[in-house]
Amino acid sequence: MSNLKNKTIITAALTGAMTPPGYNIPETPEQIVQAAYECWKLGAAVVHIHTRAEDGLGAMNTAAFKEIVEGIRAHRDCDVIINCTSSGASPAHPATDEERWLHHKTVPGIEMGSYDAGSFNWMPGGVFLNTPQFLEQLGDLYMEKGIKPEIEIFDAGMLGITDYFVKKGHLPAPCHYQFCLGVLGGMPATVENLLYLKSKIPEGSTWSAFGVGASHLPIMYAALALGGHIRVGLEDNVVYGFDADGRKIMATNQMLVERAVQAVKVFGREPATPAEAREILGIKPLAR
Repeated sequence: MSNLKNKTIITAALTGAMTPPGYNIPETPEQIVQAAYECWKLGAAVVHIHTRAEDGLGAMNTAAFKEIVEGIRAHRDCDVIINCTSSGASPAHPATDEERWLHHKTVPGIEMGSYDAGSFNWMPGGVFLNTPQFLEQLGDLYMEKGIKPEIEIFDAGMLGITDYFVKKGHLPAPCHYQFCLGVLGGMPATVENLLYLKSKIPEGSTWSAFGVGASHLPIMYAALALGGHIRVGLEDNVVYGFDADGRKIMATNQMLVERAVQAVKVFGREPATPAEAREILGIKPLAR
């Protein structure tokens, strides 16, 4: 049996909703399936899925989620964990509460789902709204469907909201937390903030972290140093680095996963396989 304490889960957030279209972002279902498969082959145990409208902007598209999930599972050798968002709308394509969870309710094969544990002013775009009523219903749906919630924490107060819904029976414990740092309106992406959040989650929880934009590397390295799991991908950052002349090197999801794998190994750890990640997260084995 492998030593799970020495394993780090790498999540590849492939697309996102707010990153402008273009760059190297996969936007169509076919592109997202291919990116998911390639990132799995490189070492990602989880792929985080968003869908986009034909104009390239974020949208909650149940048919596209179904096509993507089925497309990933059509690769018979691919056992990557499929994690679908519940918050992939954009100002151009708003979504009702039901549209935000309809794919989780109707599409087989989704193993994880994002659970954004509160509302805040996502600057400069507007209010990122997650009402108590929405969160209660979403948590209940995840529990009914056996979907592992990924608790997205943008600010410290969301930890208390999560505790509330766990105590009320609308979220299962232990929880898996994703610390989302560097979004303007949430907590800045500092090591101090990461340390604080890590110190406040219940014993027995699992956690991962990412920083947005230029903060992606400091937060990735800090999370590894603290024994956490990590998330990389074009949803959070589109720049890989700079060349000798100071020009930006634009990233691909594959480049970011490859670097994450190298970083995990530098820290003396090993990337978790999807099977190992399921064991760590308490997700049932993949049924074929």
